[in-house]
Amino acid sequence: MIEFTADGNVAVITMNRPEARNAVNGAISSGLEAAIDRLEADDTLWLGILTHTGPVFSAGADLKAIAEGRFRELSTARGGFGGIVLRSRTKPLIAAIDGPALAGGTEIALTCDLRVASTAARFGLPEVKRSLIAAAGGLVRLPRTIPLAIAMEMVLTGDPISAERALNLGLINELCEPGQAFDTARRLADRVNANGPLAVRESRRLVLESFTQTDEESITAAGRAQMELRGTDDFAEGPRAFIEKRAPVWKGR
Repeated sequence: MIEFTADGNVAVITMNRPEARNAVNGAISSGLEAAIDRLEADDTLWLGILTHTGPVFSAGADLKAIAEGRFRELSTARGGFGGIVLRSRTKPLIAAIDGPALAGGTEIALTCDLRVASTAARFGLPEVKRSLIAAAGGLVRLPRTIPLAIAMEMVLTGDPISAERALNLGLINELCEPGQAFDTARRLADRVNANGPLAVRESRRLVLESFTQTDEESITAAGRAQMELRGTDDFAEGPRAFIEKRAPVWKGR
């Protein structure tokens, strides 16, 4: 139910359970965790794109599994819900969303570092409509991503928002026409991968850690990271390529 392919330096991870609106079950959870493991372990892969088949990105948890008491299969020990929302990783992940991402689907999208969506997408945390809690990160990550008042409205009403509104609120990075989400995400991936992959990973880490640090702690940590990069091939390649007026050739080491 999870497909994994490599496209140059990009890993393409596809949720392929369209008959169930890509609802998260045991196979999706274990498959997503394994896909992230592959992305992290392969030095030739610098970034991942999480996409889907069918008209729905993900409807969230498989309610049939919940009704039958099979809660545990929806999570993994390391990754949490969907095998991904708590999964520690170093490489950027872009969500390519070409349909509704609701409940756990929104939470999986929020787990990604960047999000591209078509006008066919919608985002929402409708758990309260079923007397459930959005317990896979939505209550934490959504108010960190969009204004608090709007996040609270989405959480308390359970009503979704359109992709157009998501763009205006900063929930997604780019908006495109239906059928174009993956291509748009692929172009965004190329923009990221034009940069030094080691610097990209360290910069991502520093941004995320800054939420729990003082300015002094964050700036000090950035300085340490810069010093650690000085011994890498890519650190030498960046200035050299600039002086020689050519595109850098990154090695990722």
